[in-house]
Amino acid sequence: MIPQIEPWIDDEELRQVERVVRSTYITEHSVTKEFECRLENLTGAKHVIAMANGTVALYAVLNVLGVGRGDEVIVPDMTFVATANSVILAGATPVFCDIRPDTLCIDVRKAEALITEKTKAIMPVHLYGLSADLDELRILCERHELFLVEDAAQGVGVKYRNRHVGTFGNAGVLSFYGNKTITTGEGGAVLTNDDGIAEECYKLKNHGRRTKGIFVHETVGYNFSFTDLQAAIGVAQLNKLERIIERKNEIRDYYIHSLEGCDAIDFQQVPEHTTPVFWFTNIRLDDAAALENYLKQEGIGSRRLFYPLHQQLCYKHLEKCDCPESTHAYEQWLSLPSGAPLAQEQLQRITAALEKFFKNRAGQRQDLQQSLYSQL
Repeated sequence: MIPQIEPWIDDEELRQVERVVRSTYITEHSVTKEFECRLENLTGAKHVIAMANGTVALYAVLNVLGVGRGDEVIVPDMTFVATANSVILAGATPVFCDIRPDTLCIDVRKAEALITEKTKAIMPVHLYGLSADLDELRILCERHELFLVEDAAQGVGVKYRNRHVGTFGNAGVLSFYGNKTITTGEGGAVLTNDDGIAEECYKLKNHGRRTKGIFVHETVGYNFSFTDLQAAIGVAQLNKLERIIERKNEIRDYYIHSLEGCDAIDFQQVPEHTTPVFWFTNIRLDDAAALENYLKQEGIGSRRLFYPLHQQLCYKHLEKCDCPESTHAYEQWLSLPSGAPLAQEQLQRITAALEKFFKNRAGQRQDLQQSLYSQL
């Protein structure tokens, strides 16, 4: 079975983990700080605070910004549920906004139409390695005095106008879950240039303390800490990030070149403002479910896009919205195998299966047309 996504893990991670195990400092310690500093250098953020996962990192930012009961946060309708769940965890209400059909990111004009007196923040998601329009979002948030919190969980290495995503708003969040561009198994990080937000996020994740190892707690906090075991894997992953990005670009280019004669599909278009990192390579066709089922029979993993939030059963109590673009995207887009470890022979097998599928579909349509013609 060719997986749709898998991390690039090898002896480099083992060496880094062994370094931590031999030190005996396996909880959050010096290697976590090393990982945070490496992320500061990568993103240009003044502060990076490693956390247990991306969801609690988003919650921490909302909590520190004072977003809570009675407030609304506008989120894109197409995203993983963690985006909206972090809003609910903070006590606020997520409001679902439709997406742009080209980038699959939040539609800023539609977001403005959703702003009410209860709106406290907008949380764009940099989806599938493309950036949302951060210039328009910043202008919109400034005009309405709203917080801008970037969900850059899928955005490691992604840039907007040559600046790393997650550094434009009040704060941003990265994720290092197992399927992300770089992974630590679980894990996330808050990015911010605001000293106050950084200090309060750290206290919130550290039981309300500025420093570990003391028993005086200034505020109520929680345990959202990272570990040096995770950080060791993260350091190894950062060491190969440039190679991971290069390989993901090669994979997408191979798909485009191999399938350039296929009129039945489209690839995502990259806007001029974005330097992408193709977390997943996605294609658009008339029936994503049919191709997904066919590839599964061929032993090839693929994945539908995120199920629209307004259709999720867990959110049936929330106000419904009209989000046709996210609905269409779910029906028409499919994520192809996109893991950096993909071998060339695997890519050849995948594209051969795709070509066979579309050739068969074209033949079926032609047979149907001839049958209908004969009945006239």
